[in-house]
Amino acid sequence: MKILLSKPGLDGHDVGVKVLAHALIDADFNVVYTGLRKSIEEIVSMAQKHDVDVIGLSILSGTHLILCNRMNEEMTDKALNIPWVIGGNIPAGDVEALVQLGATAAFPTGTRVIEVVEFFNTLNVQA
Repeated sequence: MKILLSKPGLDGHDVGVKVLAHALIDADFNVVYTGLRKSIEEIVSMAQKHDVDVIGLSILSGTHLILCNRMNEEMTDKALNIPWVIGGNIPAGDVEALVQLGATAAFPTGTRVIEVVEFFNTLNVQA
């Protein structure tokens, strides 16, 4: 499975997503990391370009609801029907809203890296 990990918006902290990327690589996933400060449009375009199976967003800035609404719009506009997930500084109370915005899963603050890796191990995507 190929996973695109990205940091949308202006958040400049990417240690967590890099730790996750290494854990996923160690678990035999193919990982593409976009780097910092990507727009949702850039992320979706990169997902198409790299033909990924799933997109992971890492957001620490508190703009997760706005960015995920935009993600849902862009995925619909581009007719890209692949799962996408979000993690980072996510209050547990926002998880349901994020799933309703289109996220396949939302990992709230305090989620352990191994839990995310285990989720990807159980994710059934058409490769």
